[in-house]
Amino acid sequence: MAKDLFPSTHPLTPPLTEEEWLSWLRLLRSRRVGICTFFRLMTEHGSAVDALAALPKVAFEAGVSNYQPCPEQVVEDEWQNAMRAGARPLAFGSDDYPPLLSHIPDPPPILWCIGDLSLLQKPALALVGARNASSLGTRMARKLACDLGAEGHVIASGLARGIDTAAHLAALETGTIAVMAGGVDVIYPSENTVLGQEIGERGLRLSEMPMSMAPRARHFPRRNRIISGLARATIVVEAAAKSGSLITARGALDQGREVMAVPGHPFDARASGCNMLIRDGATLVRSARDVIEALEAPAPEPAPTPDATPDATPAVPLEIRDLHQLILDRLGPSPLPEDQLIRDLDAPADQVTPQVAALELEGRIARAPGGLLTRTDAA
Repeated sequence: MAKDLFPSTHPLTPPLTEEEWLSWLRLLRSRRVGICTFFRLMTEHGSAVDALAALPKVAFEAGVSNYQPCPEQVVEDEWQNAMRAGARPLAFGSDDYPPLLSHIPDPPPILWCIGDLSLLQKPALALVGARNASSLGTRMARKLACDLGAEGHVIASGLARGIDTAAHLAALETGTIAVMAGGVDVIYPSENTVLGQEIGERGLRLSEMPMSMAPRARHFPRRNRIISGLARATIVVEAAAKSGSLITARGALDQGREVMAVPGHPFDARASGCNMLIRDGATLVRSARDVIEALEAPAPEPAPTPDATPDATPAVPLEIRDLHQLILDRLGPSPLPEDQLIRDLDAPADQVTPQVAALELEGRIARAPGGLLTRTDAA
């Protein structure tokens, strides 16, 4: 949960005026300011205005000279585009912000929304799958979405072809949320233009991306973490062994959510990912009843963490330069979760996290969705 990552005497207060919204957007859109850096700056400085004023100095201390925050005109244009599209901003910490999404490691500070915001307060399930879905797959997606919707669940998906489309169509009457990879006003693929418009009128479209931004390949994993983050469980209907649906499923596991899958024939490549998930412990789904029974089952007691043991040795503070080198030594091209890095370093989180953000600002490490870190060539 973002507000727990950076303890501060300054509570994170959502913006109320247009000027405050523009300051939030400008900080978030500034170069090298990722989600964790955004929350750290906000909690350290108390407001987006003060964080923006401090940002050039923070960048200079991280080795970046002549740093300039995002130009004011850029966010003013984004705001005007949003108003023309009928989009509303939703900030982390506001009453309307989806409760489950606020608990993922990297919740979006701002979401642009078109449609019924009340759907964000209802229990949601993510339903995703193959774009080139079979007839049986789309029938299964429709049946699951319809039956789960009748049980009071909102269906979240990504407005892609195939399974996503079938799920949204079946859940239009009971409630559906489409999470966009580009701007909330850019419906992709174009063949779903009418469906996207209907969701905006009868359901909800949302995105963390700037208004009017066309989706790119790197945006889809970020979009997927929001789909799983909105929901208590992610249900996969047809997915290849290497697919975006499995990225969503892995994100759900990283977020501590349930993963469920519909089995398929071993010879069907579109079912290989689902069969792998079931082999690895995902709940097998034959109908909506299987989903509901799995959600009603009591959760297992969590195992005690090593840090909770009485004999845990207090971590020793490290010099900044040494800590930077230790962080870089433990990172490579393969993504590593930030919490795992902190455990490996055996250092306090409030000591490591600001330095991770500093290295990110400096361009020496990169952050991927799900709190994953990689070392860049610049390091």
